[in-house]
Formats: sequence, structure tokens, C-alpha cells
Amino acid sequence: MKVFLLLTVFSACVSTAYGQLENLGKNVNTEYNEIAPTISPDGKTLYFSRVSHPQNTHGTKGSQDIWFSELKNENWTLARKLPAPLNKEDYNSLYSITPDGNTILIKGSYKNGVYETRGFSTSKKTARGWTPPNKIDIPGYAKISKGQFDCGYLSTDGKVLVMSFSEKKNSKVDDLYVSFKQKDGSWSKPLNLGPEINSEEFTETTPFLAADGVTLYFSSDRKGGQGSNDIYYSKRIDKSWKRWSRPVNLGANINTDGYDAYYSISALGDYAYMVSFKGTEGKGDVVRYNLRPKVVEGDTAQAPIAAVPAPDPVAMISGKVIDSKTGKPVEATIVYEDLETGEEVGTATTSPVTGEYKLILPKGKKYSWRAVAPNFIAEGENVDLTDSTADGKSKDFSEITNKSLKLIPIEEGQIVRLNNIFFATGKSTLNSQSFPELDRIAITMQENKTMFVELGGHTDNVGADDFNMKLSQDRADSVQEYLIGKGIEPDRVKSKGYGETVPIAKNDTPEGQQKNRRVEFKILKK
Repeated sequence: MKVFLLLTVFSACVSTAYGQLENLGKNVNTEYNEIAPTISPDGKTLYFSRVSHPQNTHGTKGSQDIWFSELKNENWTLARKLPAPLNKEDYNSLYSITPDGNTILIKGSYKNGVYETRGFSTSKKTARGWTPPNKIDIPGYAKISKGQFDCGYLSTDGKVLVMSFSEKKNSKVDDLYVSFKQKDGSWSKPLNLGPEINSEEFTETTPFLAADGVTLYFSSDRKGGQGSNDIYYSKRIDKSWKRWSRPVNLGANINTDGYDAYYSISALGDYAYMVSFKGTEGKGDVVRYNLRPKVVEGDTAQAPIAAVPAPDPVAMISGKVIDSKTGKPVEATIVYEDLETGEEVGTATTSPVTGEYKLILPKGKKYSWRAVAPNFIAEGENVDLTDSTADGKSKDFSEITNKSLKLIPIEEGQIVRLNNIFFATGKSTLNSQSFPELDRIAITMQENKTMFVELGGHTDNVGADDFNMKLSQDRADSVQEYLIGKGIEPDRVKSKGYGETVPIAKNDTPEGQQKNRRVEFKILKK
């Protein structure tokens, strides 16, 4: 493990440099309008709309298609148009993309790729390309969204859709709303974000919800701004989504005397992507602003950099899902949970080709995650993101890579390491954080009525041999008792303590010792 600490209006942003304005160059920008940039959470893929380009689906007369460019070796690749079945209509926009890069939110309500009405749809990446878009069915949306424009942003966990629209016919004055994905996959009716965010006379539009799920950026023409529209930010105070801090203008470092919207930042929070007409390659170009410029010590000529409010820090976790028997990648769903409560936080999907996955987790909690695929049992992982500095604030963004997830075939002789089983130090008492993992094992055994298993307890080499042997047996017994309590027949669950006799890592480091302290689940009979 290696750790390193949106809208269809043809408008764009003119801006002053914060740190240093960087035009993304001819691989991204052309003599045509490039507008509405959206950066992927990992900061490696930029999506934007290109207006009236000859290669657009509907040519040079008022068309708007979605294009993208990738950051490779610190350079942006030549932009390409998203292929069919996307970009079918006259005006196409991409509003957001999930951290795994496998689901995009686009403009319009589609059914199996056929446009129906205004609204929002998602398209998923497969081994063959993008799927035909299908609508997010928000109750009553087509009736209550009556204004000239609408826009949206899907949260990184895929469970919250922030929208801007107007309930007044033909109005250009939008408000911000939110819809929540329910446990059954349906979506709730739009909820107005309340008077602290939404004003009666002015518009609030182009929402961007940061990866922390708390910090909201949006564009507004309210009084006191630098230009016709400015970027503001606000932080959510509670889970009601109606209580927010007073919106704050990002100031002259970001906002200009023109129209500023489409604010988009990666999970790292290093760059803000916008549009500019100043010093550009053409009519409107995509630019980025360095929000974390390096200050050269002793450089008196360097202009002072004013602070720009940043979202709360998050961690990006990535790796591959592999079949433990073959070593090959597996297409799977990743489920991640609050380790303390067992509550599902979100889901992601793996690459259909490589098995790679990416998650973004807000700091301040402990999490567990696992892969889910038919005919497999998962070996889960966990991480503690409650680390903080001396003042109690969570540390900066971090990236955790190479966190492979194993899927074990349900076959005789296969062994599953139960990574999310926890005991009190030196004791056999199960911690409550273990219950979700054990409940899943119980369900697996209930679904496979002929399955017989052995629960093997193991320790590191710290302490006396006889103590470790007894401790390992007691811990295996505790897991056995839990499963029996969940209705599993006693003769189907054996327990055995191995003490320190079967290490899977060297005991000369804390990491190795931690790996050796484990409970394993061995399938004796399928």
C-alpha cells in the first residue's frame, strides 16, 4: 500500500489569475466555443461542451456536443468527442462523473437512449463502450421544472443529485434543489435547499458538490458580486439539507467582472476549472487556476496569494478486484460502509476490462469496503480516516493505492480472510464493528445450505505460545457462537485455534503482526 498524504446556456467565464492562469492549449481549445468544463474526481479527465464544431453530431449550426481530454504525463491529450450512443441531440452536456469513471450524468431524460423530455440521465461504461442513457426518474420533475434552463450534479457516492431549475414558466431565475436515492433505487421528490441558499429575486445555478459531500459551490447573480454572475460557496450544517452556512463569494481571485459559472474542482482541490475569453485560442477556452500554488521562499516578486475556501479533506482509494484463484480481474460492485455503524455509504463499479476501482471517502470516519459478484465471497478491507492534527482538524487529502480486493470462489478448500473482524486487545470478545461482516457470512451460509466451514483463529508471535494458542481458539469459538446465534446449524461450523503456527507474513514488523492476527473462513464442503 502506498499512501500520499454544468448547464446548457452558451455562456462562459472571464477571470483574473489566482496563482497562475493556465490555458489548457490547442489539444483542448479551438477556434470554437469550449464551455462548461467538468473535471473527473481524480483530476485526470476533463469533460466539456464544444459549440458548433464541424465534428459535432449536428454540425456547425447551434450544436453542442460533449468532448473530453485526458491528463497524461502532465499534458492534455487531443480532445475527442464522446461516441454514440451519446451526443445524439442538438444540445448535449455532461454534468458529473463518478470517482470510478464508470458513470456519467448528462442533460436530458432518456429511455433506452431515446430522448423524452428535460431532466437527467446516466450512462455507464462497459467493455463495449458507453450504454444508451437512461433517466433518473425524479417524481414530478418534468412538471415542476418549468424554467428555461436546468442543471445538475451527482454526488461522488451516487446518492445525492443537486439540481438547479425554476418552478416558474420560462423563468431564467433558478433555485437549487436536491433529490436522494432511496434504498430501493428510486429517487425522492426535489427538496428546495432553503432560504439561506436560494434568494427570491436572483438565480442560483450550476451547482457543484465537492467530494466531502458538504461543500457546495454555485453561481449566482445576487447583489454584491464582481460581475453578472459570481461563484459562491456554502457548507451544509446538518443532514436535513435545508440548513446551510451563509453563502460566501469566492472573491476577486476567482470571480471577474463577467459571467462566472461552471466551477469544477477535483477531489484533491488543487485546480479550479472554468472558461475564459481573455488571451484564448478562440471564442471561449477552458482554463484552470492553481488553487495551491507553490510559494518560493525568498521570492519577493511573487504576488501574495489570498486563501480560497477549500472543501473538507477526503481520501481517494484505488486498486483492483481479482479472482483469488486465477488472479484475473473481476467485474464487480464495490460497497463501502461506515465501519462503526455498518451503514452503507455508497457503491462503485469496477472497470469492466481491468477490474480497477476508485472510491472517495470523506475523512473523519472509519470505513470498510468489499467487492460483490455472483458466486464469490469477498475479502473486505478497512481504513481509519479519523486521523487529525493537534487542533483536531482532519489532515489534507490523501491517496491510498494498490488496495486489491480478493473475491474467493465458493468452492471446497477455498479460504477467506475475514479482515473486518475485530476483538478487544488480548481477548476473544467480538467488537460490534465485526457484526456486519459476520452477518454477511451468515447470509452466505443460509443461501448455501450444504456448505460446511472451518473458522480458524490465528495470532502473531508476541506472547507465550500456549497463551496464543488458547486465544486463537477462543476467538474462533466466538465467531462460531455468533454464526450459530444467527441460525446456522452447529455441525456446519467448526472452530480451530492455530495460535502462531501458520503465519502469512513475517512477524518482525507491526504490519506483519497485524496480518497474522486474523480469523479465516475455510470451505470444507460446498
